[in-house]
Amino acid sequence: MINLKKALTVGAATAGLTLAMAGSATANQFITIGTGGVTGVYYPVGGAICRLVNANRADHGIRCSVESTGGSVFNVNTIRAGELDFGVVQSDVQYNAIEGKAQFENNAYGDLRAVFALHPEAFTVVARSDANARTFSDLEGKRVNIGNPGSGQRATLEALLGIQNRTTSIFSQTSDLVAAQMASAMCDNQVDAIIYVVGHPSGAIQEATSTCSSNLVSVTGPAVQELLDTFPYYAPATVPGGMYRGNAEPVETFGVAATLVASTSTSDEAVYQLVKGVFENLEAFRNLHPALSGLTREGMIGAGLSAPFHPGAERYYREVGLMD
Repeated sequence: MINLKKALTVGAATAGLTLAMAGSATANQFITIGTGGVTGVYYPVGGAICRLVNANRADHGIRCSVESTGGSVFNVNTIRAGELDFGVVQSDVQYNAIEGKAQFENNAYGDLRAVFALHPEAFTVVARSDANARTFSDLEGKRVNIGNPGSGQRATLEALLGIQNRTTSIFSQTSDLVAAQMASAMCDNQVDAIIYVVGHPSGAIQEATSTCSSNLVSVTGPAVQELLDTFPYYAPATVPGGMYRGNAEPVETFGVAATLVASTSTSDEAVYQLVKGVFENLEAFRNLHPALSGLTREGMIGAGLSAPFHPGAERYYREVGLMD
């Protein structure tokens, strides 16, 4: 005679074991993407990537979250420390990290790996109207926010000044406010101008130009041309006219590309699933932020990538014929 109580107990244990095994097949793996300030483009772009990854969480068991950070250099250093899995970084910072140049001099990060390129980013300068600054040279002797340590804009500014054998001492005063603070500082007359390397349209630049009377500043000339001629990750850039209040005409500058990076310690499967989630929903991804609207699959594995591709990314690109 079957002992019903015993049978139920065994059955419950077996069912629990089966569920545990099923759960372990898709056991949650948590990944984090380091981005930038919440008023910039990196943060919503990181959120857009996570949204696509998390849409298939039940299938692959990977859960993605986004973290607001100090920016490109911070993201590379924090990936290196094992505290982030992915990071959005400027293409010039990616190059410097892998080559051991500029901020990474004598400290190259050989384990950095490229995942894909994102949107173009313009070196963007906004000045108070009463600062009478229309070109970058007009900023000499002004109070300028150069960005927080670890930010991409600070790194790019240092490159622009460095190629002229100059430093930030050309400004009468510098501040290192994060992106979320710089517009209010300018409009409160604490600084004359702010610098931001960002995709457009940008919430931070929108705030700066709509809160007080201000104008975009052109950044052109021999020094910029020398940067373009010397470093492959820089390119001419234009902020379209009419995008921001009081700035009807296009403004010429230069820029970089935003890129997504990881490290050799980031799991192949996590990278593969992230890339697959984005590339197989590219139209939806492009629609998640205006800065992403011009992305193409081919372009995303081309410009701005200096580090070797992560094996998980390569696996997907080979599967779909984007790589031989």
